[in-house]
Amino acid sequence: MWRGLRTSFVHGGFTVDGVADLLGPAARAALDRGETTPARRAVRDAGVAGTLVRLFLLGDAVPRAEVAAALDPADLDEAVAAGLLTDRDGQIRAALDLRPHGDAAIPDAAPWWVLSDLEVGPATRTAGREHVLGTGAASLSLARATVRRPVGTLLDVGTGCGVQVLHCSGHAEHCTATDVSARALDMARVTFALCGLDVEVLAGPWLEPVAGRRFDQIVSNPPFVPGPPQVDHVYRDSGLGGDGASALLVGALPAHLTEGGVAQLLASWLITSEDWTERPRTWLAEAARSAAPGGLDAWVVQRDVADPALHVGTWLRDAGVDPASPEGTALSERWLDFLAAQGVHAIGFGFVTLRRTAADVAGTVVCEDLRQSHDDPLGPEIEAWLDRTAWLARHPGEALLDARLRVPDTVALERGLVGTDEGWEPVAATLVRLDGPQWRHDVDELGVALLAGCRGHLPLRDLVELLAVAHGRDPDELAAAALPVVRDLVHHGMLVAREGYGSP
Repeated sequence: MWRGLRTSFVHGGFTVDGVADLLGPAARAALDRGETTPARRAVRDAGVAGTLVRLFLLGDAVPRAEVAAALDPADLDEAVAAGLLTDRDGQIRAALDLRPHGDAAIPDAAPWWVLSDLEVGPATRTAGREHVLGTGAASLSLARATVRRPVGTLLDVGTGCGVQVLHCSGHAEHCTATDVSARALDMARVTFALCGLDVEVLAGPWLEPVAGRRFDQIVSNPPFVPGPPQVDHVYRDSGLGGDGASALLVGALPAHLTEGGVAQLLASWLITSEDWTERPRTWLAEAARSAAPGGLDAWVVQRDVADPALHVGTWLRDAGVDPASPEGTALSERWLDFLAAQGVHAIGFGFVTLRRTAADVAGTVVCEDLRQSHDDPLGPEIEAWLDRTAWLARHPGEALLDARLRVPDTVALERGLVGTDEGWEPVAATLVRLDGPQWRHDVDELGVALLAGCRGHLPLRDLVELLAVAHGRDPDELAAAALPVVRDLVHHGMLVAREGYGSP
C-alpha cells in the first residue's frame, strides 16, 4: 500500500514543491501559523492535489469517492484498515499526520513524506503516552545542526517518526534507527518505506539494541525534557528524573563511535549554580572515560535558558495541556515541586557534539553560550569547529607560533571611542565575525596590532617578535600572553590558517 501511496503523492503533486506552488506564499505562511482558511480557498477546484491537501494538511472530511480517486493506485480500504484514515458514513478523515517534507541542503533529493500522530493543542487533543511527534522545531534544529560529511554508518537513537534519518540519508551509506516505542518504530518504518529508504530498525531502550557496535556518526533527539522520574509521554520523558537522559547519552555515546566518529544530540541541563556548565562538564568527564583508549573532543553549545515556570508551561502546552486547567495545575505543581527540591533555578537547552579522537590526540572540551540570534544552519559551523579543533591539536603549545595565520574577510574590528578635550580617544576594540554565529572578542591595543599583521605571510612567532621590539616588551612574555587568545580566535574562525584545515 505504501508504494502505491508514494505513486499517488508524486503524480498528484503532494510534495513540498507541489504544495508550495499550489498554495502560494501567503496561504502557505498562514497555514504555518495555524490559519487554514487561506489554504482552503487556494485548493478549491485543485483536483487531486487539492484533495490531498484538504485531507492530510487541513484535516477536512472529504467524500469517499474523491479520496479513492486521489489515492489511486493505493487502496482506500487498506489505508483505513492500516489506521491512516477513518471512514464515517462515507466521509474520510486523516487519523494520522502524513505530510511532505524536504531538505534544501540535499540537492536533487527525492520527495519525502513523514508519518506521525496528529498535532495536539488545548483546543483539540492532548498527547497520549505513546504519542509520536512529527517534524517539530526541536527535530528540525537538530537536522540543521547535523554534520553532513559522507559516512559509512549512522545511528539515530530515539528515531521517533524517523525524520533525522531522512536528513542523514544524503550522506550516510547505511542508517540504523532505534527507539523504545514500538508505535514510533511502526511509523518510522512507514516513513522510510514512503521515502524509498532501506533502514535497519531496532527496538529497545537507549543503546541496548546496538550493544558492542560502533558507528561513524550518531544523532539523537532523545526524551531530554527535565522532569520528575516518570513517563507521561515517551517522546518527552525518560523516566530517569531531572536531566538523566542527557547525562546518560553524553556519557555513553563515545563508546559507540569509531575513531574520528561524531555524535550530536539535543540536550537539557539543570542549572543549580552560577555556572551553567557544571553539569555538562560532569557528563563530559564520563564521556572521556567512555572514549578511552581514544581521546574526546566535545563542544556544548547553550542555545536557550528557561526559568522553571516557563519550562513547565512550555512542555505542558507542547503535550496539548492548558497549564491553567485543573489537569495542568496539578501537573505544574508536581513538576515545579520536583525542580525546587533539586535546587533548580533555570534549565539550559542546546547541542552537544562529541568526537572520538585517536589515543595520542589531546581532546578539547569547550562549553559556550550561543543565545544570540543565529538563523544560519549550525551544521557548517560545527563542521568547521571540528576541523579547527583538530588543526589546533596538531599545533600544541608553542608549535602554534610557527603557523601563518590571517584574519578572514568575514571579520571586522569595532572601535569604541569617547570624546575628550583632545578629540576622540579609543577605549575599547572588539573583533566581530560577520557570518555564522557572529562571535565577538574584545582585544587590547597590542592585540589589534598583532591582528593587523596576520595576513598569512609571516609566522606568528615573527609577528610577536616584531611587536615586542616595537613596544619594548619581552618576546617570550608577549608570546605566552598571545597564544591562548590566538587559540580562542582560531576556534571561533576569526583567525584562519593560511594552508587551511582539511578534514580531521
